[in-house]
Amino acid sequence: MRSSNPVFSREGSFTREPGYAGFGTTQAPPAGSPHATGPNGPYGNNPYGNNPYAGSPYAQQPQAQGPLTDEQLVEMYRAPSAGPLATGRMTLDDVVARTAMTLLTLVAAGGLAWFLLPDRNYGLAVGASLIAFVVGLVVSFKRSVSPPLILLYAGLEGFALGAVTKVFNTIWPGIAIQAVLGTAAVFAAMLIAYKTGRIRVTPRYTRIGIAIAMGFVLLLMINMVASLFGADMGLRSGPLGIVVGLVGIGLGAFFLSLDFAAIEQAIAQGAPQKEAWRAAFGLTLSLVWIYIEMLRLIAILRGDD
Repeated sequence: MRSSNPVFSREGSFTREPGYAGFGTTQAPPAGSPHATGPNGPYGNNPYGNNPYAGSPYAQQPQAQGPLTDEQLVEMYRAPSAGPLATGRMTLDDVVARTAMTLLTLVAAGGLAWFLLPDRNYGLAVGASLIAFVVGLVVSFKRSVSPPLILLYAGLEGFALGAVTKVFNTIWPGIAIQAVLGTAAVFAAMLIAYKTGRIRVTPRYTRIGIAIAMGFVLLLMINMVASLFGADMGLRSGPLGIVVGLVGIGLGAFFLSLDFAAIEQAIAQGAPQKEAWRAAFGLTLSLVWIYIEMLRLIAILRGDD
């Protein structure tokens, strides 16, 4: 399953190294097998799907040799366990830890901008946002994972969001905490819906969501060009602005579901541990999208109060 998130959308987003199962590999066991790959099983095209112990030297021990000797048993006992530290494969704990580091960097930079910048200062916010956009593109299309670049993006994006949030909070006091709580609520709701099976990331679901996202971005671009000529389409105010804001938040939730599916598939297929950084970056992009749309929607709802 390919995600529309720019981090996961291109071929081979979760790179693989020799010895690791990766996306796009093929080795199909008989249809109906509980570990069948491809469309016949739950784990995609995982070449290790037939036998999770295929890589173990002890799995090849011929039964005809009889019981293991005392020396062999001692050697097996002393051998390292086949956990994440031994295999070097990405786990859910790795994704959670890297995502926490990325979000903490973003929040810390946002707090720095909040306390250091004067009220209604858009200049530094725009500059940091543009640089963050460029760094984000580099990270998205860079073949290898670069944790320093990911943390740099988080810092720059956090600084820009901190400055913008301070401006909004000056006009509408308390809007910052409202937007944060709203973003957290959307994330929690999508995670619960995905894990309980209420939302299933199918090809049809993905196609419909991508089509809506493309139309949404195109509409915003038209509105931006129109605003340069003094025209106001009302997409950021009034009833139409509320609808646009709700659609934007819904699309952010859609991106989260695609990210969850991509991460789950990468873990099942044995992606390298370093790919947890790429997963963290993708989740951060989706959360930033939701936060910005949430901030705009609350501002419209609160109006001039």
